[in-house]
Amino acid sequence: MSTTLLNNPAPAFDAPRDAGGKIMLVGLGRAAVSHHLETFGVEPKKLRMRTNQIWNWIYHWGVRDFSEMKNIAKPLREKLAAHFSLARPEIIERQVSVDGTRKYLIRMGPGIEVESVFIPDVSKTGALCVSSQVGCTLTCKFCHTGTQKLVRNLTPREIVLQVVAALDDLGEWPSGKENRKLTNIVFMGMGEPLYNTDYVGDALDTICSDDGLMIGRRRITVSTSGVVPEIVPLGERTSAMLAISLHAANDELREQIMPINRKYPLAALKEACLNYPGLSNARRITFEYVMLKGVNDSNKHAKQLIRFLEGIPAKVNLIPFNPWPGSPYECSDWERIEDFADIVNRAGYAAPIRTPRGRDILAACGQLKSESEKMRASERRKLEGERGG
Repeated sequence: MSTTLLNNPAPAFDAPRDAGGKIMLVGLGRAAVSHHLETFGVEPKKLRMRTNQIWNWIYHWGVRDFSEMKNIAKPLREKLAAHFSLARPEIIERQVSVDGTRKYLIRMGPGIEVESVFIPDVSKTGALCVSSQVGCTLTCKFCHTGTQKLVRNLTPREIVLQVVAALDDLGEWPSGKENRKLTNIVFMGMGEPLYNTDYVGDALDTICSDDGLMIGRRRITVSTSGVVPEIVPLGERTSAMLAISLHAANDELREQIMPINRKYPLAALKEACLNYPGLSNARRITFEYVMLKGVNDSNKHAKQLIRFLEGIPAKVNLIPFNPWPGSPYECSDWERIEDFADIVNRAGYAAPIRTPRGRDILAACGQLKSESEKMRASERRKLEGERGG
C-alpha cells in the first residue's frame, strides 16, 4: 500500500461534473471511462469496443467534441455529448520564458491550483515537469514549494490533465506524430510523488498507453526526496526511471537542509537505491544535487558524494541554485560548480551542470509554488502604487 499523506480525495471511478452536470471524461483512466460508459447504458457486448474508441479519440487525437468521433454513429455521439463532457481544466495563467520554457498555472477545482512546466531542449524535444501534490509537506530549506502548506494529493486525473493541457498548448495532437516536442515526463514539480505512489502509478497507466498519449515508461522519471519504503514499490509498479533529490551526502548536513533525512537516513536510502527494480548501467539512477554557496559545494562535499554513490549505477545532475523571494541561500560561484563537477567526473560518474531554465518566470527547479502568481501580482500592485505616489 502506498505511503499516502492525507486522504486521497476520490475513489478511482469518481469524476467531476461540469457546470451543466455532465461527467468530465478527460483525464480518467481506461477502467473509469469504461465504468461510466457502462453506467450510461452502453451494452456489455459493445462496452470494450466503445471504451477503446472513446479512449483513442480523447488521448491520441485530443478531440474536444464528440462530433469529431467519426467511427461512432451520429445518434450515439449526440447522446454521449448530452451526458458527458470533454472539457479541459482552466489554465489561469500561461507564461513563456525568454528561453522558451512555458509555465502553466492550472486550476483543477476550487482551491486546487498547480503549476507544471514544459522545458524545451535544444534538440527540439522537451520534458514536462508535472506536480503530484498541491503544496508539499517536506519543507526542504532550499525549495520554494516547501514553503506552501500541503493541501492534498493530486488524483490520477489531475496529474494526467497537466499533460493534456501541455499537449493542447503545444499543438501535439495526434500523440503519435513524428518530431514531437513533448517526449519526456518528469515528476519534479510540486509535492513528493512517493507520498502519492498509487495515484502516480495510475496516472502513468494513462500517460504511457500505447493507444493514447504514447509516452514510453523509460521516458518517465520520478524524483523523490527519499521516501525509502516506497522506492522499490515505485519501480515495481511503474518501471519509471528514478531520480533522488540528494543535495548532501552526509547525514548531519542533509538533515539540516532536508528534514526527511531524519526519518530516512542515507544508509537506508542507499540500500533502497541498490534494490531498485531494473537498476543497471543502462538504467542508472539520477542524483540531483543543488549547489548552495558555502553550504554543500566544497571539495569535501564532492568526495562525500562519491563515497555515497559507490556501487550504484548513477549519474549526477548538478543544479545551480535558483533564487526565489525570501530564500536564505545563494547559488555557488560558477567556477566552484565546475571544480565540483570535475571531481565527480574524475571518479567515473557523469556530472553535467544543468543549465537553469525559466528563472525569469519562477519556473526553474525549486521555484514552483501555486501562490507565486498571486504574490507577483501583489508585488506589481505595490510597485505601481509606489510609482503613483
